[in-house]
Amino acid sequence: MVRNFLLLFAAVFLGCALLQLNSNPLRAMDQSGCEKDCYKCHTISNEEIKDILKKLRAPDAEILSVQDSPLKGLWEVSIVNKGKPGLFYVDYSKGFVVSGSIVEVKSGKNKTAEHMARLQESRRVDFSKIPLNQALILGDPAAPKKVAVFTDPDCPYCGTLHQEMEKVVKEKKDVVFYILLYPLSFHKDAYWKSKSIMCNRSLKMLEDAFAKKEIPRLECDSKEIDSNIKVAESLGITGTPTLVLPDGRVNTGMLPAKKLIDFINGVPKAESKAK
Repeated sequence: MVRNFLLLFAAVFLGCALLQLNSNPLRAMDQSGCEKDCYKCHTISNEEIKDILKKLRAPDAEILSVQDSPLKGLWEVSIVNKGKPGLFYVDYSKGFVVSGSIVEVKSGKNKTAEHMARLQESRRVDFSKIPLNQALILGDPAAPKKVAVFTDPDCPYCGTLHQEMEKVVKEKKDVVFYILLYPLSFHKDAYWKSKSIMCNRSLKMLEDAFAKKEIPRLECDSKEIDSNIKVAESLGITGTPTLVLPDGRVNTGMLPAKKLIDFINGVPKAESKAK
């Protein structure tokens, strides 16, 4: 047993010594090197992260940051893949990827969720790629504050958000919503409903669908829905409802009218929650 321990110690020490030769470390060692804390001498390069991303079938993902995780022995890697932020962990052996939450036992805080919230807050998409001419309009088209909304006629949260949007345009005449129909694949009737709504470009038909009323099944040469799906996927939008502002800020999920106004006006989420 003693012999095995000595072999293990030698391997760890040798590993630390070799890692000091890395010319592009993620973090610089202080003058004490690895003598006191082997944690300080582990490094990983962006090229190694890119190689890991290729193996995870995300070769085009953009690396935002690589830093020490709250849990020793792991690096925390922040990325954007197809317009959507993501977070995962790589262990010091570089042989394992961890996808899940790190929770601090003492405080009960979900450190992964906190970091993801910061990533979401800073997330931006290219608003100019959204085809506003293919949208239904709620509010005054001349209003200066534009909001693009990706919605699904069979999504209950979308229906609830729509009611909140109606409250906003009644209160704020400077806001206009551009509603793009984005039927999700697991809603089996959403695609034909979306096409039927766009055949008539009828906001009333969409509102009837939200209210679970029957709408007519119409046929027309409408390409807007397929276009909306491609645009949404290219921007990393995978769920509904999703709101996008001209400055690229994104919110996925339902917001009550007051928080929706805060989002439009750029009030940070932390301040909005405190109200």
